[in-house]
Amino acid sequence: MGSSLPEKRASLAASRSAPASHDSPVADLEKAEAGKVTQTAMGESLLDAGHETSSSGGLERWNGSRNNTARFLVVNLALFIMGMNDACIGIEPYYNVNYTQVSTLFAVPFVGYVAAALSNNWIHYKFGQRGVAFIGPICRDSGYNAWVGNMHQANELLGLVHGAYGLGATISPLIASAMVTKGHLQWYTFYYVMIGMVCCEFVAGMMAFAPHDGASYRKKLAYDGEGKERITTRHVLKQPLTWVVAVFLLGYVGVEVSLGGWIPTIMIKVRHAEPFLAGLSVTMFWLGLTLGRVILGFVTGRIGEKLAITVYILLSVALQLLYWLVPNFAASLVFIILLGFFLGPLFPAAIVTATKLLPTEYHVSAIGFAGGFGGGGAAIIPFGVGAIAQSKGVSVLQPIVLAFLIFDLVGWLVMPGGFKRGGLERAREEKTPVGGDFVKAGKWVAAKARRD
Repeated sequence: MGSSLPEKRASLAASRSAPASHDSPVADLEKAEAGKVTQTAMGESLLDAGHETSSSGGLERWNGSRNNTARFLVVNLALFIMGMNDACIGIEPYYNVNYTQVSTLFAVPFVGYVAAALSNNWIHYKFGQRGVAFIGPICRDSGYNAWVGNMHQANELLGLVHGAYGLGATISPLIASAMVTKGHLQWYTFYYVMIGMVCCEFVAGMMAFAPHDGASYRKKLAYDGEGKERITTRHVLKQPLTWVVAVFLLGYVGVEVSLGGWIPTIMIKVRHAEPFLAGLSVTMFWLGLTLGRVILGFVTGRIGEKLAITVYILLSVALQLLYWLVPNFAASLVFIILLGFFLGPLFPAAIVTATKLLPTEYHVSAIGFAGGFGGGGAAIIPFGVGAIAQSKGVSVLQPIVLAFLIFDLVGWLVMPGGFKRGGLERAREEKTPVGGDFVKAGKWVAAKARRD
C-alpha cells in the first residue's frame, strides 16, 4: 500500500544518503511484513492508496480515504438490512403452519450460506469486492467480514458493523407491527420496504466498490513480488483453525437466530405473556445484542480476545440457565437482555481472532469460508429446534441453546494463544497448533508433578 507524500520524500532522501545494500534494516522488514496485511485485505482500492493506511502496522482505516468511508458505510447498511430480514415476523399465523413447516424457512438459506463459503475466494479473485457488492446477499456477509476484520481497530469496527445488524433486527418487528396494527396493512407489505432498501444497497454498493475489481485484488496479492502460489479454498480447508472458527460460528449464529426466532413463542406458550409483551421481549434481546457488540467491542481488544470471549460465554451460560429455570416473565426479560448483551461480541471477536492466528494470505479465503459456513447455523439449528418443538414442545429451545453454548465454549478453549493479551500474535509466530494450549498445560502439570 502506498505511503503519504511526506513519507515518500523522507524515503527518497534516505535512499540518496544511504549506501546501496541488499540487507534491509529491521524497521524496513517490519514495515514490509506489516504491509502484507493490507496487501491481502480483500479488494483494496488502487485509488487513494497513499491515504488508506496509517502508521498502524500498515492496516487500513475506515476513514483513511473517502472511498474507504463510503465502503464502510455500505457494509453497515448491508448488515442492517440483514438484521431487519432475520427478525421479520408474521408468516406462522398467516399461513397457519406448524413449527416444523415454518422452520423449513430457516433451513433453505443454508444452501446460500454454503455456496457463499465455497465461492467467496473465487469471486474475489475474479471480480474483487465489486463482485461481492453485485452478487449481494449471497456472499456479502462472508466477504465484508474479511475486509473489516483486517482493518485498524477491527474489534471496534466489527462491533459497529454487527451492531448495525442487531439494530436492524431490533427495529424490524416494531416497524412491521406498526404497519399491521396502525396502518392496517398485511404483514407481507413490510417486504416491499425490504425490497426498496435492498435496491438502495445494491446501487450504493456498486458505486462504492466500483474501483475494486478482480484485477486490483490480484495485483495486491502479488504486490510483494514473491510469486506466491494463489491461496484457494482448498488450501484453507486444510487448516484446522479454519474449521474450528467455522464450527464455532455455526454454533453461535444458530444460538443467536434460534433465540431471536423462538423467544416470542416461548414467552407466550411457556411464560404465558401477552403477545405485545412477547414481541417486546425479542426486541429487547436484539437491543441487548446491539449494545453488546458496540460497547464490548471497545473492551474485547483491550483485555484480549481469548480471555474476553471465554468470560462472555461463561456469563451467557449462566444467564441461559437462569432464563430456563426461573419461571417469571419480568426476570426472563432481564435475562434475555443480558444474554443478548454478552452474546453480541462473539461473532466479531471470532473474526478478529482468525485474522490474528492465520497467515495474512489466508484471510479472505478462511474468513470468508468461516463466515459463510458459520452463517449456516442460522438455518440448520433453528430448523432443528422447530422440528423437535413440534413433538416435544417449544421449551426444548432452552436445553438446546445451553448445549450449543457449552459446545462453543469448548471450541473456543482449543484456540491457541492463552489468556494473556498479545497471546494470539505469539501463537501465530510460534505456529502453535489448535489445542496447543492444552498440550502446554499438560507438560507444565507433568513437570511440576516430577519436581514434587
